[in-house]
Amino acid sequence: MPLSNSEIADIFNQMADMLEIKGENPFKVRAYRNAARTIQNLGRSLDDLVKGGMDLTKLPGIGADLCEAITEILKTGKFSKLEDLKKEMPEGLDKLLAIEGLGPKRIRELYDNFGIASLEDLAKVAKSGEIYRLKGFGPKLVEKILKGVTLAKKAGRRFRFDVAKPFADDLKSYLESFEGVIKVEVAGSYRRKKETVGDLDILVIAKNWEEISERFVQYDRVKEVVSKGPTRSTVILKNDLQVDLRSVAKESYGSALHYFTGSKAHNIKIRKMAAERGWKINEYGVFEGDKRLGGESEKELYRLMGLAYIEPELREDRGEVEAAMHSKLPKLVKLEDIRGDLHTHSDWTEGHASIKSMAEAAKKLGYDYIAVTDHSRHLTIAKGLDEKRLREQIELIDNLNEKIEGITILKGLECDILEDGSLDMPDSVLKELDIVLGAVHYKFSLSKKEQTKRVVKAMQNRYFNILAHPTGRIIGHRNAYDIDIFEVFRACKSEGTYLELNAQPERLDINDIYAKEAKEKGVKLSVSTDSHDPMSLSFMEYGINQARRGWIEREDLLNTRSLKELKNLLRR
Repeated sequence: MPLSNSEIADIFNQMADMLEIKGENPFKVRAYRNAARTIQNLGRSLDDLVKGGMDLTKLPGIGADLCEAITEILKTGKFSKLEDLKKEMPEGLDKLLAIEGLGPKRIRELYDNFGIASLEDLAKVAKSGEIYRLKGFGPKLVEKILKGVTLAKKAGRRFRFDVAKPFADDLKSYLESFEGVIKVEVAGSYRRKKETVGDLDILVIAKNWEEISERFVQYDRVKEVVSKGPTRSTVILKNDLQVDLRSVAKESYGSALHYFTGSKAHNIKIRKMAAERGWKINEYGVFEGDKRLGGESEKELYRLMGLAYIEPELREDRGEVEAAMHSKLPKLVKLEDIRGDLHTHSDWTEGHASIKSMAEAAKKLGYDYIAVTDHSRHLTIAKGLDEKRLREQIELIDNLNEKIEGITILKGLECDILEDGSLDMPDSVLKELDIVLGAVHYKFSLSKKEQTKRVVKAMQNRYFNILAHPTGRIIGHRNAYDIDIFEVFRACKSEGTYLELNAQPERLDINDIYAKEAKEKGVKLSVSTDSHDPMSLSFMEYGINQARRGWIEREDLLNTRSLKELKNLLRR
């Protein structure tokens, strides 16, 4: 199995980090970062594109040298230049990058001044107060650093869902290809579609466990075989993802799947219910004394408990058991319910494809509409649109809508919310658009009161429709900014505005808990991909996973509606 796009992007980001720590040419650093961003946003694997004969230099930011690097990585799984660079750098220095508030430049400064090359060294200098000698290292940053060191020491590595997915899919197909395998299912937090997973739990029903276990440990991405036993084998893959393979009997399959899917809190509640009846539930079945009552399927297990079947995404002990008792479980939204994408970018700003290409790709997905929401002028790094260019784009979209049949292109904008809460475009232009997304792209460190006031004020603009990526988090890289999300919910209700659930796998913003809270407060959402190229429209799947974890139903979303219904809802 070749490296995934996320893994290749990680290699290029590591290369950029190392070069920046070393003090190399900033243009070289930027080239690797731009390439990583392009690769991360691709909706198809680089390996498929290469095998299909695509010239990778046609991708934004991918020149001949980087194309050669990608080919090397796909063939060998490594990038020789990065490996050589790591040998030049002090061991452990790269681990400091996990600390929020420390970028490559500050890490270089810490190393040059104090010789810091480990978390322990960093904590020691921060606690001693010596760190204050460096310009820009004030009390708030030091507090953040110490907190980050603690978290880094406690936390085991977790993998974003989209990073784990190619391995889960490939392993499932690999195991199913062997004779005698009856059923294979990936359980655990992966099956519950959590945004990150710690490891993969795979259950298998097979006629010959010993043979399948042997095939499993021979999988070509295995780095280390941890154990190989009579009912369970464990391996570590080359990207450090742990995978457990478990042998399950046919009559116990449902109980085992329920047990290993979790969550722990959900399972404990079900076991307590069973205990109240004098029964026992474990991974082997449902029992009354020595008598087996069931366990071959999950539906049977839930039926025995007097419950409707509970979808894996809901199993977090957030009221799903009580809802199942009273037949009040939500009818969760499905990918096929989506009628259009309300957040996409084109090559007018930082996107990688024309508006026409984006529309045609959306049409192939069966969508009725797609909103083009390029950045406003304040976001200069994204070549944001000023009034003149936005009006030119509006005219182009009007012309395209006359020519392209079967899909409607909505005229939109991802408009910066400025520090004072005003929008980065005058109303005279905003009123010409079909949809306006407001977004925070800078000043993330404002106090909760200031950030909330800023966002709420922006939502009061009559042309504001949807708050994009509402908390600003980047999974594993940037925490959410401090904001009173419940005050935002209230503003949505009073102003007639909506919240986005951003489907970019590194964002998934808002999270599942906030999505459920928004639904309960009567706030409607849109699930949109924030796509920068046609292939990234497929990220909708990840947004739907998150929505389902938040109990979201079809009627809770804007972009499950017909075009006519959508326009009525967007009208302030």
